[in-house]
Amino acid sequence: MANDPTPSVTGKEIAVPSTSADISKTNISNPYFTHHSDHPGFVNGSITVPFEKTDPEDYAAWSRCNDTVHSWIVNALSPKISDSVIYYSTAHEVWEDLRERFSQSNAPRIFEIQRDIAYLRQEQLYVSTFYTKLKGLWDELASYNDAVLGAQQDQQKMMQFLMGLNDTYSAIRGQILLMNPLPSVRQAYSSVSQEEKQRLLTSTHTASDSGGSAAMAVRSKPAPIRFEKSDRPFGSHDFRS
Repeated sequence: MANDPTPSVTGKEIAVPSTSADISKTNISNPYFTHHSDHPGFVNGSITVPFEKTDPEDYAAWSRCNDTVHSWIVNALSPKISDSVIYYSTAHEVWEDLRERFSQSNAPRIFEIQRDIAYLRQEQLYVSTFYTKLKGLWDELASYNDAVLGAQQDQQKMMQFLMGLNDTYSAIRGQILLMNPLPSVRQAYSSVSQEEKQRLLTSTHTASDSGGSAAMAVRSKPAPIRFEKSDRPFGSHDFRS
């Protein structure tokens, strides 16, 4: 294991230094290839260590995969933290150390997220920007509360999305709430987004038409009547005839 090259994280890929030709990172024959379903097992310890003397091949495969996951975790940490866990031999040991140190109560952060969701309003944002910010909060909240899943959660998201919209969308909001069954939050977003695009298109045409009408009004405006001043006193008449 000590003689194997240690993989390092480069961007989103795992770069494995090699004295020979580069090995494809997506090739299953790569000794550092690990299936995505294997990663949690090395972290949570559900993949046990094979006995080296009785199962040398399994142990070698486990060792290579463990080193890869170990490297992924360590390279994702700041230097100060990574220095404190780099000498653990298994990825599971690294993960447990980090979990015990940093997995404090999530209640304060969950409270903050739920508060941010409750108070988030569209205001001057486009519907797409508002929805993106709201979705980011939903995703973070879900990472703390994986048990809250399913249709009930999606319905709650849809309600929060509709509540945060400006009052100018009250009509389409009412239409969505009257649907049976209720649409998903994605369907609700799609409907409101289409409404926003239609309004922007209509306002553009209206502004263009208003500009043309104003120009036409200026061109067709009659010339003002001009009265010439007379030196003759008001009420005087010339009766000579």
